[in-house]
Amino acid sequence: MAMLWKFMRVAKYSKTALSPKVKVRGIPTHSRHSSSKSAPSDFAASAPCSNTVELLGKSYPQDDYSNVTEKILSKVGKNLHNRKHHPLWLIKEQVKEHFYKHYLGRRGTPLFSVYDGLSPVVTVQQNFDSLLIPQNHASRRKEDNYYLNRDHMLRAHTSAHQWDLIHSGLDAFLAVGDVYRRDTIDNTHYPVFHQMEGVRLFSCHELFSSIKDGEGLQLFEQGHRTAHKQECHTMEAVRLVEFNLKQVLTKLMTHIFGDAGAQDKIGWAFGLGLERLAMILYDIPDIRLFWSEDERFLKQFIGPHIWQKIKFQPLSRYPPLINDISFWLPSETYSQNDFYDLVRTIGGDLIEKVVLLDEFAHPKTKKVSHCYRIVYRHPERTLTQDEVHRIHQAIEESAVRELGVEGRF
Repeated sequence: MAMLWKFMRVAKYSKTALSPKVKVRGIPTHSRHSSSKSAPSDFAASAPCSNTVELLGKSYPQDDYSNVTEKILSKVGKNLHNRKHHPLWLIKEQVKEHFYKHYLGRRGTPLFSVYDGLSPVVTVQQNFDSLLIPQNHASRRKEDNYYLNRDHMLRAHTSAHQWDLIHSGLDAFLAVGDVYRRDTIDNTHYPVFHQMEGVRLFSCHELFSSIKDGEGLQLFEQGHRTAHKQECHTMEAVRLVEFNLKQVLTKLMTHIFGDAGAQDKIGWAFGLGLERLAMILYDIPDIRLFWSEDERFLKQFIGPHIWQKIKFQPLSRYPPLINDISFWLPSETYSQNDFYDLVRTIGGDLIEKVVLLDEFAHPKTKKVSHCYRIVYRHPERTLTQDEVHRIHQAIEESAVRELGVEGRF
């Protein structure tokens, strides 16, 4: 449970930023059921040409911010969370069933709407500005995100849809989808993963109606409201919202694992990584396996119902092949994530792990050298020395050509 609180936050939304004209792709805002109109993978993306990227039927002009690779584009539209019997689909359906069963509206219909088919291509405004993330915040860096251009990107979190969904009139919803972040390479990190966002907003009456003498309690302190921020929340409101969120997450985790600016409203939001939950629940040791087409993996999750107990039976454990690479860093800005992305682009899912073994600064020249260890292992077959050597050599050559490093090969 301790890990969950990393994702906990209290959502604050503006009064004057609301617009009743905002339209949301998906189900009508009055509906309380699931939307699963996902982009099909057969026309998801074409290889980037010199000036534009074709993605999900639209063209995006490239500029100095464009950094999406063909490897990443090939993942767009796969929609593993909507693929029946896939372990990520099972987790999503379990969470949906929990919210549908335990949180009902006045007429006995599900309180939470579910959006699991929203496009992963969002604007920078949706991904950052709508969440009041400052222009100079580190989370906006090219080194950490996949940009189509300065205005469009692959969403880094499902929170990119919060503003649109809330301003369409929703007070309670779950948003599910694939998200994209440049990151390290190991068995728990992958540049594409799947997230579920939960949001619940409360009016003053909804929050305090069950509290004794709650009629006199308020959501906000006396203060100044701007176009982007509400006044400070009262301590009573904060404590009740925090308690409600804790209850929701505790019940959800118990259900899965067992006992082992919205006008005058405030609320909570949470984000859960579906891969992390599935790895724990099904004992899946490597995040790359979620992208496997091997039927020995996929058939293990086919059952009569979504709650069937499943323990992943490992495929044959193939031996790793290990190669090191050393180079002097360029004088310009160097990002480890640029190197990791290059390695992933060339080696794909044959790369199990990349570790920075050593960092050395020359005492005279002040040049800095990095030494990385690359672990190659295919999850479904044995690799040969020859094919790994060809891949490793391609990584060396590309690092020199594309990152400007000086090889020590």
